[in-house]
Amino acid sequence: MEIVELKVEMVCIHEKRLRKCLSKLKGIEKVEVDTNCQKVVITGYTHKNKILKAVRRGGLRADFWSPQNELLNAYVSANYARFRFNPFSFF
Repeated sequence: MEIVELKVEMVCIHEKRLRKCLSKLKGIEKVEVDTNCQKVVITGYTHKNKILKAVRRGGLRADFWSPQNELLNAYVSANYARFRFNPFSFF
């Protein structure tokens, strides 16, 4: 069994398209989608290059997940957490 992690540039409306592309492949058992991190984890017996090719054929920009992506997501989420807007504190 192989676990493939992809970084897919998408919004929540693209999740249906992603699942449709992956449903055409044989051997996929589980698909987990995290739209906040733009990360997709696929578990199954299909080769990782076939999975990437199917997602790209569906019109989504995808690449293999790397440890640098996790560092960037942690940095962005830490910096933007400080800039929360409170509409009731004008004074």
